[in-house]
Amino acid sequence: MLLILFFLLLAVVFVFAFMQQSLFGKTPAAERLETTKKSPNYKNDSFRNLSATPQLTDGASFFSVMNEFLFRKSKSASPKDTLPSKKTDLLQLNPAKNVLVWFGHSSYYMQIDGKKILVDPVFSGAASPIGTTKSFKGSDIYTVDEIPEIDYLFISHDHYDHLDYTTIKKLKPKIKRVITGLGTGAHFEYWGFDKDRVIERDWNEEIRLDPGFTVFTTPARHFSGRTFKRNKSLWTSFVLQTPSMKIFVGGDSGYDSHFAEIGKNYGPFDLAILECGQYDKSWKYIHMMPDEVVQASQDLKASRLMPVHWGKFLLANHAWDHPIRSIIEFNQQKNIPLITPMIGEEVDLKDNAQIFSEWWTTTN
Repeated sequence: MLLILFFLLLAVVFVFAFMQQSLFGKTPAAERLETTKKSPNYKNDSFRNLSATPQLTDGASFFSVMNEFLFRKSKSASPKDTLPSKKTDLLQLNPAKNVLVWFGHSSYYMQIDGKKILVDPVFSGAASPIGTTKSFKGSDIYTVDEIPEIDYLFISHDHYDHLDYTTIKKLKPKIKRVITGLGTGAHFEYWGFDKDRVIERDWNEEIRLDPGFTVFTTPARHFSGRTFKRNKSLWTSFVLQTPSMKIFVGGDSGYDSHFAEIGKNYGPFDLAILECGQYDKSWKYIHMMPDEVVQASQDLKASRLMPVHWGKFLLANHAWDHPIRSIIEFNQQKNIPLITPMIGEEVDLKDNAQIFSEWWTTTN
């Protein structure tokens, strides 16, 4: 018995010491905590979704989910081949061009009306604090050194596949302003960012940036947390209004009425960028199923849809290319123009007729 207690104590000490690493960030404290407590979306010491949002659906449990993930996931959950790519030189892009370049999963770069924008960058090769959840072969074709100076860095929430400590620390000298949800700034300040460079807001707030550039922070249906403490910072989506375009930056979200509300208040959109992967019937309230992605795009009144949150990490049980195949299938009747580039391929944001290859069909 004493031996068992010794090893239990040793395990507790090890976990505590491990959790002191900078990569875990910080939860809001002092003035920032007082600000979060004033939010109408913050109740009982944590942020809440607009609708009741269980982490798991009825009938699902932690053990059933783990059993399925470990022993019953698709044999094609990861591609066997190296993913194809087209590498755009971001440092040499014509500044007059309006382009988007996808890095896989939910990371992408946009150059619009002269401003350089980066969303949820992960260039470390992994989506976990211990280096597991490795990126697919061929999906890491960019490094921080190949990223230009960034005017606006958008962070939708603080999960490891969206907020990567290694990437952010290396990018720090290149980032002018960070735009994120309420409370998330605690991580950035802890990591050495000046407080005045970080703009953190509650849902339904307006941020005026440079002339012609305005951001509205809008709701999402998800959760947050980098440690055992959850929902201490706010997950969010964004409406980005530039001098010539309006883009919906979705982040992670389950389907709900907030998409229609955003479409009503801010639409129509030239482009909606929505998560379409890492879904499962067991957690459908926090990640959309493929048919819901298409419906959300309609709710937003989007002229074009770009599905993201796939093509880089294994975080669910489905085949790695099932998200994009399913989106195409469900979109056949809706016929919303889709943006489906290879990683690194240049997307012309002003060319509504641009054609993309079905590159995933060439990869096993």
